[in-house]
Amino acid sequence: MSESEQGLFELPRKYLELQVEARALAESVRDIAARADESDGIDVDVRKRLQATGLAGVTVPSRFGGRFEEVDSLAVTVIRERLAAECGHLDSLFAMQGIGSYGLSVGGTPAMQEYWLPRVANLDAIAALGLTEPDVGSDLKALTTSIEEVDGELVVNGHKSFITNGGDADFYSILGREGEGYSLVLIPADTPGVTTERPHQIIAPHVLSDVILKDVRVPLDHRIGQQGKGFSLVLATLATFRVSVAGAAVGLAEAALKEAVRHANGREQFGVSLSRLGSVPEHLAMCWTDIEMARSLTYRAAAASARDARANLHLSSMAKVAATEVAGRVVDRAVQVMGRYGITRGSNIERLYREARPMRIYEGSTEVILDSLAKQLVKDGTL
Repeated sequence: MSESEQGLFELPRKYLELQVEARALAESVRDIAARADESDGIDVDVRKRLQATGLAGVTVPSRFGGRFEEVDSLAVTVIRERLAAECGHLDSLFAMQGIGSYGLSVGGTPAMQEYWLPRVANLDAIAALGLTEPDVGSDLKALTTSIEEVDGELVVNGHKSFITNGGDADFYSILGREGEGYSLVLIPADTPGVTTERPHQIIAPHVLSDVILKDVRVPLDHRIGQQGKGFSLVLATLATFRVSVAGAAVGLAEAALKEAVRHANGREQFGVSLSRLGSVPEHLAMCWTDIEMARSLTYRAAAASARDARANLHLSSMAKVAATEVAGRVVDRAVQVMGRYGITRGSNIERLYREARPMRIYEGSTEVILDSLAKQLVKDGTL
C-alpha cells in the first residue's frame, strides 16, 4: 500500500490539530460541565474559556477575523465531536456562533459584516437564528412573521419560538415573509420592540427563548441578501452546519460508551467482570461498531460539504440522521449496561442520555430528513 493510500481515510493534519485544541478546551470545562448543562442562560465561565482559545473563529471567514478563508464544515464537525463529548452547553455555544451568523457571512452588506462578524469570531457578540414559530416547525413556508419596507426602513412583526441563544443573543437573523417571498433580516437584540420570554425548557436544559417582534424597525441594510431570497440563505446555513450535528452526536456516543466500559470493567457480578457477563460484551461491541460507522459517514459528509455544501446536502443529511440515531441507541445501551447506576440522577450518563434525545429533532428531525432524501432518490433515480 502506498503512503498516499495509507492516509486515504485519515484526517489531514490541520483537522487533527483542531481536534487537539478542541479536546483541550473540552477537558478545561469538565469541572463546570454539569452546572453549565443545566443552565438556561449562557454560562459565563464556559464563554470565557471558549473565548480564550479563539476556536469560535472557525465559524467565521478569515476576512472577518476567522480561522479559515471560508467556513469549513469538516473543521466545525471535528471540533463539535470533541466538545459535545464533555459539555453540551459548550458545543451549542460554539456551533451557534456559526449557525446564527452564516447568512450574514455570505449575504450581508459590507457594513453589517464588518461590524458584527469580527465580534462573533472573538465571542464578543452572541449570534442567533430565528426560524421557528409557536405553530410552525418543519414547514417554514407557513411562518407568519412579516417584513415590510416602510419609509426607508424594514418593519418586522412576529413571534419566534424555541430560539437557541434567545434572551442572551446580541443579534438575531430573523426569517420572515416579505411580499411574495421570504427574507432574512438582522435585528440587534436591543432594538426597540424586541422582547424575549422563556415559557419552555427541554429535557436537556438549553439556552432557549421565544423572541417577540412588535413593530421592530431596522435600516434597509439590515436585510441579509436579496429581498425575498431568505430561504436560499437558510438552506446554505443548513448545508454547511447540519453535518456538524452528526459530529456532536458521534462525540456524545463515544463518551457514553466510555462510561459504560468504565462501569462494566469495574463491577463484578456472579464472580466475573460485568464486561464479560451475558449480553454485556455484545452491547459494548455493537456500540463501538455503530460509533465507527457513524464517524466514517460523518467525516466523509463533512469533507464533501467543505468542498460544496449545497451539492452534498444529501450526504450531510444522511450523516445527521445516522449519527443521531446511533447516539440514541448507544446511550440507551450504555444505560442498560449500567443498570441502576445508569438511571441515577446527576450522573454523567444521565446527562448524556438527556442530551442525546433532542439531537434527533433539532436542525431537521429524522422523519423530515428521510422524507426529503426519499423524494430526492425517487426523483433522480440514481445513487
